[in-house]
Amino acid sequence: MFLTFYGAAREVTGSCFLLEVSGKKVLIDCGLRQGTDVFEGEDDGFVFNAEEIECVILTHAHIDHSGRLPLLYKKGFRGKILCTAATKRLCRIMLLDSAHIQESDAEWKNRKGKRSGEFAIEPLYTTEDAENVSGLFCGYEYGETVSPFEGLDVVFSDAGHLLGSSSVTVTAREGGKEKTLVFSGDIGNSDQPLLNDPVYLKKADYVVMESTYADRVHDKTESAEDALASIIQSTLDGGGNLVIPSFAVGRTQEILYFIRNIKKLGKVKGHDGFSVVVDSPLAVDATHIFEEVGEKYYDEEARFLIAQDVNPIGFDGLSVAVTTDESRAINEDPSPKVVISASGMCEAGRIRHHLKHNLWRKESTILFVGYQAVGTLGHALVNGAKRVRIFGEDIVVNARILSLGSTSSHADRVGLMRWLDAFDTRPERVFVVHGGGDNAERWADDVRKQFGYNAIAPLFAESYDLIKNERVKEGYVPEKRSRLTPNTVYKYLLESGGRIGELIKNFNGRTNSETKRFTRELDELFKKYS
Repeated sequence: MFLTFYGAAREVTGSCFLLEVSGKKVLIDCGLRQGTDVFEGEDDGFVFNAEEIECVILTHAHIDHSGRLPLLYKKGFRGKILCTAATKRLCRIMLLDSAHIQESDAEWKNRKGKRSGEFAIEPLYTTEDAENVSGLFCGYEYGETVSPFEGLDVVFSDAGHLLGSSSVTVTAREGGKEKTLVFSGDIGNSDQPLLNDPVYLKKADYVVMESTYADRVHDKTESAEDALASIIQSTLDGGGNLVIPSFAVGRTQEILYFIRNIKKLGKVKGHDGFSVVVDSPLAVDATHIFEEVGEKYYDEEARFLIAQDVNPIGFDGLSVAVTTDESRAINEDPSPKVVISASGMCEAGRIRHHLKHNLWRKESTILFVGYQAVGTLGHALVNGAKRVRIFGEDIVVNARILSLGSTSSHADRVGLMRWLDAFDTRPERVFVVHGGGDNAERWADDVRKQFGYNAIAPLFAESYDLIKNERVKEGYVPEKRSRLTPNTVYKYLLESGGRIGELIKNFNGRTNSETKRFTRELDELFKKYS
């Protein structure tokens, strides 16, 4: 009985763990790595044989947990994918969207590369692969025991992170021995809209837990709803648009929930019936799923609304844009409004059109409601970019750039402590995953100090014998290479160049010594790279 870590090992994304029991191989999650770096060889294959995988246990639908499933199918996997019913529904639309992005990226790169004589590349997977793998999903309810083969039982518990998200309890039996493993998945933040708080589990021989936000405590001094109401008020008062780059699944529906209540309680004055537009086909599809299957997953407050025949994420003044013509019409309409669009980090999708039309307007506001990875347009804006390049055009940033606190769907340090403290039995070992930088290592050290548990942050490909509770294969830090194409890197360089120009303008009126020092620093750069 062995457990090997093939993803999210001292990194935030790419969740993938291989369990070997009773002669069969099982994956827990099969996620796509996200951000600007990937492991060498990991974007086009696996370090295990996909055809040998008996089944996949999926904690939830987010792409960093599910995004390589179409690739697994492409490589020969034909087993079952076990998950909750809501995860099954969400995964189909998310994987098709991911496949479309893979194909579009490959088409764009090949069109550029053809002119320079570069070899054509293939998408990581296609929409056909995504369609095919969707047929392997099997949806179950929370608390239901699933036995994919003799020697393995699986139970899903509500993780409170996303509609249908789960912590998974796996009971494995081999050679007369039995071990219980708990995979936390992504543990949800408490008191989120729509969703229940995470279920606390009681028994485990081994725990595999995330540490994404183990280094922080969420600021809850002001409710997200009140903060959002204030931002809507000030933006509409000024005659501008409030543009919200939002993740299509989960975060968009939370924002709609807040706005429904804001409208009901009249928290925005003088703009009765203000318009809200969701401009993202994926977000529209996901919202329909939330409306159709949400009741069995919602918290008590949301279920109460449904019992009163109230849609918790619907309201007067809400419209959706599906076609490109409908999307284009949003910016042709001069009336102030709220626009929610994807992608959440502004790297692709319709949000870039809305930024192009609103960033230069001092009366508009751009409100970020989620994490912005380094190297993304969203990250540049949040960190003070004065000028950005969108669709080949330089856009000055005059709009207010704000971030909404208290909206994280991940448990913070306090929440992670509370989740781990709930176990009645002492785990033989706690494996800490999903931590960027040295976050996982620091959290493992905290777990050892706070609880006295045997905790470790495993490296990539590190493997453990679960019967003997000992490491049988050392892990390593794989070589990384940039996922960014040269054209993409150059785009970021141009954006940075625009910011340097704005920085130079800000030196007007500063002291001579400051200006001379900055000039010398620029001269050194010119000498180094000229």
